Amino acid sequence: MPELPEVETTRRKIEPLLRGRVIASVEHDAPHKYRDTHLAVGRRVQGLSRRGKYLMLQLASADAAEDDLHDLEFIVHLGMTGGFRLDSGPHTRVTLTLEPDGAGDSQQLFFHDPRRFGKMAVVRPGEYAGMPTLAAMGPEPLSEDFIEGDFVRLAREAGAVKPWLLSQKPVSGVGNIYADESLWQAQIHPAQTRLTAAEGQRLYTAIREVMAQAVDAGGSSLGNGVGNYRQHDGLSGLFQHEHHVYGRAGQPCPRCGTDIVKTVLAQRGTHFCPKCQVFEERPRS
Repeated sequence: MPELPEVETTRRKIEPLLRGRVIASVEHDAPHKYRDTHLAVGRRVQGLSRRGKYLMLQLASADAAEDDLHDLEFIVHLGMTGGFRLDSGPHTRVTLTLEPDGAGDSQQLFFHDPRRFGKMAVVRPGEYAGMPTLAAMGPEPLSEDFIEGDFVRLAREAGAVKPWLLSQKPVSGVGNIYADESLWQAQIHPAQTRLTAAEGQRLYTAIREVMAQAVDAGGSSLGNGVGNYRQHDGLSGLFQHEHHVYGRAGQPCPRCGTDIVKTVLAQRGTHFCPKCQVFEERPRS
């Protein structure tokens, strides 16, 4: 957490606050976690995009026209508990101040991160050597670049499918929650290796459907702790009410009624239905 749906919801909510505004200051006390953020000061935010679980602010000089090429990117990874808020609090790690707009109003956004796993960096566009996951990330699941045939071919040679999805290489933005949900929908065991063509096709479709539904619902908010995902205005996501397996160990599978099982796979809590998602031994050919 947060995964693609939560990060995309964040992007949609805060872009109107940032687009066209000049960054007046970026305040924090952890330069090793928030690298070169001073380079953003005095630059205008031309847009806010997302790649997988990363937010990417496009920055240009303050006097640049909106359609001029941006010369820097402000990369934000929310980590496990990061998120933007309109008010400061005990877990505020970064304060982003924008210069007054045409109405004379300034704006501040506060990056909250109770567990301190979030990171930021200002880099030149495409220079992601210090961010290997971003540099090697697969296609966006809701884009035309996510091609069924390519995914199915890769899946036929994959190791355990859930860790493979979490690597971000076959498709971007799929984390623990949405891997479990997609695998349940596709009726594939999380540890299954070397998917058949039919399994790969089902999983491709499930990923696209689950991600689209989760984005429409504003992501998933789990529990009531201070580190749980909320939108910048404090609102919760709603997709947790649509979970079929994630966080539902011991509850009946919505499809067959068998109790959902929780296990650990690649050091991640993993939820599945032992009847609907059966593991098959498949020796290498």
